[in-house]
Amino acid sequence: MNEEEKVLNHCLYFTASRFARNMTKLAEKTFDFDDLSPSYLYMIMIVKFHPEITQKELCHKLSIAPSTSTRFIDKLEKQMLVTRKVNGKQTYISLTEEGEKIYKQFRASLKELFTGYSQILGREFSIDLSRMLHEASNKLEEEL
Repeated sequence: MNEEEKVLNHCLYFTASRFARNMTKLAEKTFDFDDLSPSYLYMIMIVKFHPEITQKELCHKLSIAPSTSTRFIDKLEKQMLVTRKVNGKQTYISLTEEGEKIYKQFRASLKELFTGYSQILGREFSIDLSRMLHEASNKLEEEL
């Protein structure tokens, strides 16, 4: 292994970014939801699990900035997939009937995505890698 390969192979930033790009390609092939990227679909899923979630809680669960969540919610509201209810300083987000349908399709697509990468990486490796990445992300978020 030459020096360049050593640096790239041992750099977590480079390796994680490369992995994320490949996973994004696979996810975009698997999720066929017109102009909704996977990030919007995960937002829909969180809202499904937490009806009337506050925008602040949504940001925390998705690890996104408030401005990003506002842009996402605006788009989902425009497509009539979520509703937004303001009460004082709090904004509450809920799914519409159409949002519920998209959620069900997304859940089926998630199973397809898991099958796709599990066939490439192996089922147990995929589960272990996901768990380790989750734990590593939590540790980094605690420190940053």
